[in-house]
Amino acid sequence: MSKKAILLAGGKGTRLRPYTHVLPKPLMPLGGEDPMPIIEVVLRQLARHGFGDVTIITGYLTELIETFCGDGRKFGTRIRYRREVAPLGTAGGLTLLKRPSDPVLVINGDILTTLNYGAMYEFHCSRGAAATIASYPREVKIDFGVLEFGDDPHVLTGYREKPEYSFLVSMGVYLLDPIAWDFLTPGEALTMPDLLESMRGVGHPVLCYRQSCYWLDIGRHDDYATANEIFDTRRASFLGNADRPAVTMGRDQ
Repeated sequence: MSKKAILLAGGKGTRLRPYTHVLPKPLMPLGGEDPMPIIEVVLRQLARHGFGDVTIITGYLTELIETFCGDGRKFGTRIRYRREVAPLGTAGGLTLLKRPSDPVLVINGDILTTLNYGAMYEFHCSRGAAATIASYPREVKIDFGVLEFGDDPHVLTGYREKPEYSFLVSMGVYLLDPIAWDFLTPGEALTMPDLLESMRGVGHPVLCYRQSCYWLDIGRHDDYATANEIFDTRRASFLGNADRPAVTMGRDQ
């Protein structure tokens, strides 16, 4: 039986304007030769890792996404759609779906990654997690001299020139057990951090999954330029051995 995934594709992509005045961000093409929309890359990856049952939550320029993706068979998936009438946040839109019976992968529709979703699913199930967040190490450089103080805000206790900080950040990929739906209220906006913190606050285990992989959130113009370059040079690592495979998939499969 195919595992289930929910693809979040309802945002307006304001940081990528003016491109996103015309196209929703998930339909932005990657690659100079034989370009492929971001959402197609994600859908083919999901199919390759056994997530053949996909629900896409849309909101902005919905018709374009539905027209391009269709029923999903050309990607090796079966796609259903749910529309947000008003923005509900990264977790609130989950109320548009019935409470599932098995863990569900929830993924932002605007990321470029080589993460193995199947391995993450196995980790989640084996550890008995209520929720699992895919994490990625990021370095942040501060381009100024950072001043440090103790109790007296006028007495310098440290001075570091352009320091770098290391963080683990969310990749925008989550696995949620059915219990997560008990923390959702239909029609109410909710972010994914708020949902996970609510679950964790009452004792449900929320884990972080780490894997050696590539990841980029395609949210800004410079990120989009980088994604195009990386996709051109590492296309096979994102799509596997088969690029745009011919797939036939029955509706009841």
